Amino acid sequence: MVLVHIVLFKFKPSVSPAHKEAFAAELKRLRDLPSVLNKRLVVGGPSVTDPIARSRGNHLALVSYHASKAALAEVTSTYLWPFSEEVTRFDFEMDAEDERWMGGFLSCADATLDTGEQE
Repeated sequence: MVLVHIVLFKFKPSVSPAHKEAFAAELKRLRDLPSVLNKRLVVGGPSVTDPIARSRGNHLALVSYHASKAALAEVTSTYLWPFSEEVTRFDFEMDAEDERWMGGFLSCADATLDTGEQE
C-alpha cells in the first residue's frame, strides 16, 4: 500500500516573501526522511490556477508518498503540525491498480523527465 499525502498551506498577509521561500525550502528537506517513500516529496507554489480565487488563498502545496500510515504520522506529528498556521490536508491510500501504474515512478529514485523542451 502507498499512502498519498497532500497539504495546502495558507500564510497570513503579514508573512514576507522571504519567509515563504524559507518555509518552502524547509519543507523540501523533508524528502530526506526515511519515512518518505523513495524521496518522493514535491513542494510547489504559488498557484497558477485560473481564476486564482479557486486556490482559496493557498500559497504552497506539498505532495508526498509514504509506505504506511505510521510512516506518514512520523512526518506530520514531528515536522509539520507544530509549525503550521492554516492548512488543508488530504491523505488517501492508493488502490492496487494505481499503485501498479505508478510503480515506475515510486520505485525509480533517479528518474528524469523528457519534457521535449530544448535548453
